[in-house]
Amino acid sequence: MGFSLVGSFGSHVWLKNSCHKTVKFQTSSGKKRFSVKFTSKFNSCPGRASALLCKSEVVDFEERTSPLEVRKEIEQCYELIHRLGRGVVYLGSSRMGPDHPHHVQALELSREIANLLDCTTWSGVGPGLMDAVTKGAMQAGKPVGGLKIDKEAGEWTASKFHPYLPSESYLTCRFFSARKHGMVDAAVRNSSSIRTAVVSLPGGIGTLDEMFEILALIQLERIGSELPVPFLVMNYDSFYGKLFDFLGDCENWGTLARNEVASLWKICDNNSEALSYLEEFYDLPSIERHENKSKSTSGTGNEFRSL
Repeated sequence: MGFSLVGSFGSHVWLKNSCHKTVKFQTSSGKKRFSVKFTSKFNSCPGRASALLCKSEVVDFEERTSPLEVRKEIEQCYELIHRLGRGVVYLGSSRMGPDHPHHVQALELSREIANLLDCTTWSGVGPGLMDAVTKGAMQAGKPVGGLKIDKEAGEWTASKFHPYLPSESYLTCRFFSARKHGMVDAAVRNSSSIRTAVVSLPGGIGTLDEMFEILALIQLERIGSELPVPFLVMNYDSFYGKLFDFLGDCENWGTLARNEVASLWKICDNNSEALSYLEEFYDLPSIERHENKSKSTSGTGNEFRSL
C-alpha cells in the first residue's frame, strides 16, 4: 500500500491511498527537490503510515543522524569562546537594517558597553541589529566573536562566510542547538574578573526563542554560571510592551509567580538606562567609562580592522 500526491499549496501536501510508493515533488520556490517514500506500518498501528525523506543533491539531512556531529560543533563553539574570551551576548533582529532607528541605537549601545566592560562582543554576526553590534564593538576597538548560522532571515546569511570579519573570529554552525550552547557559554561568569551580560534587542521569532531559552536557564539555575549574569531587555520605542502585558496576564492566570520574571531581567527603555545598570551591577565608576571611551575614539578611523 502506498500514497500519491494529489495537491499542494506552498509547503503543504495532500496525499491519498495509492499503489505508488514513491512521489517526487518540488517546493513552490522551485529550489529544493525531494524524493519521498511512504510505507505503511501495520504491525505497529493499522492504517498508520510514516514518511522517509531521502537525501537529495540540494538538501542533506544525514548530518542529523549522528549525535557526534552535534557534539563536534559544540566543542568548536567552546574552543572559539575560550580563545576570544567571554563577554556580552547580543540577541536581535536580522531584518532591521542601517536605515532603522533601532539599528543606530544598537550600534551605539554595543560600542558603549564594549568600552565600559572591556570585553568581547558576541552575536550571531548576521545582518540587521547583529551587524550593528558587530560594528559598534569594532569602533570601540574591542574584540568581536560570532556564532553564525548558515541560514538567517536576511540577505547575505545564506553564505557560510562573513562579508568582512576574519574567519578566525567566527564559526558558522549547522545546528541551532550547538549555536545556542555556545551563546550561553559566552555569557557565563565563573570569576569576578569576567564581565558578561545578555542583551536582548528588538527581534522576531529567533530572538524570542533565544531570549526565553536563556531566561529559563537563569530561572532554573541551569545556566552554569557561578556568578549572576545581567540580562537586559532593550525596550526601544516600547517594542516589547505587549509582551510584558502578556507576561502580566500569565501572572494573573497563575502560570508565573508575581514579579518572577521582573527579578530575572532588567528592562531598559534606552541606552543610558542600560549603561547605568551595568555600571551599578559591576560597581564601575562613571569616570572609567569616559576614560575608556576617550581611548577608543582616538583610533576609530579604522573601524573594520582585523581582530
